[in-house]
Amino acid sequence: MEDLLASWDGESVSVHRDGETGTLMFVCVHSTRLGPAAGGTRMKHYPRPTDALADGMRLAEAMSLKFASVRFPHGGGKAVIALPTPEVPQGEARRRLLREYGAFINSLGGLYSCAPDMNTSAVDMDVIAEVTPYVFCKTEAAGGSGDTAPDTAVGVLHGIRAVCRHVFDSDDLSRRSVLVQGAGGVGGHLIELLMEADATVIATDVDAGRMEALRAKGIQTVAPEDALSTPCDVLSPCAVGGIINRRSIPELRCGAIAGGANNQLETPEDADRLRDRGIAYAPDFVINAGGVLHGGGIEEQHWTRGELDARLAGIGDAVYGILQRAARDGISSDAAARQIALARISGSEPSGA
Repeated sequence: MEDLLASWDGESVSVHRDGETGTLMFVCVHSTRLGPAAGGTRMKHYPRPTDALADGMRLAEAMSLKFASVRFPHGGGKAVIALPTPEVPQGEARRRLLREYGAFINSLGGLYSCAPDMNTSAVDMDVIAEVTPYVFCKTEAAGGSGDTAPDTAVGVLHGIRAVCRHVFDSDDLSRRSVLVQGAGGVGGHLIELLMEADATVIATDVDAGRMEALRAKGIQTVAPEDALSTPCDVLSPCAVGGIINRRSIPELRCGAIAGGANNQLETPEDADRLRDRGIAYAPDFVINAGGVLHGGGIEEQHWTRGELDARLAGIGDAVYGILQRAARDGISSDAAARQIALARISGSEPSGA
């Protein structure tokens, strides 16, 4: 754990242990240069505490880049509730654990505000908000902005259009095939949006029930193990991270990658591997920023629906600008996106850029 902390460029890590269950809670704050840290709360079992800490650190950095990429006034943070067993608590046990976590967040005095992530929901945020005000994305009934997935999907759609404009010289999706990997919250909404845009949609999911529902709608499906090697114009990962790597990249049969999943690249070098293959990549921390715009824009900035829609459309502009800069400078799109975001965080971005 000491080695992890020594090698990280973030600002702070706060740790709390739930005495009743032994659950460890990590709040990783990567940066507060642009404002107080904010980010999702991930609840899952990890083999070792160091795995949980490493996940939180990596995700917190991605949040810093995400906020900076869409010019939203927050720094990056992430929380991990590292469960002692694979069983995710429910009922009163879950409620007690969430209140314990909320008290931990409150003790940090606004350094970090939480939001939903893996295995946490808007309803969970309502429970946490009983003991701390530092919460985003409560249910609408509790005065929050509710589910972020629909607007995350809208941002991804704008990003897909931008990638198609860059690669195919047209953002007309009726001429394109898009393979959506993962038909859950974001992926399910994205599939609907793509169908409305008359795209040729191919979909896959590890859940057999979702696959059956997709086929019932007349959507072409492929087995999960065949998704990355299926020919398509755009591959849209909307499930787990790390799927784009040195093993999968040689098998890809797409012209571009643009999806809602976090941490799609297993390593930074994978962006260069994609560039070498001529596959355009929309950096995930930019294209999937619709969720933070939804939660923060509605609850903190008090945007109208029209203002939020304009900011979601701006995700497409950001993706297109990154792809153009990468092509101009002869670097990967991931490197270009990081350069832009880090310049904004450090305050070194040229005026008017």
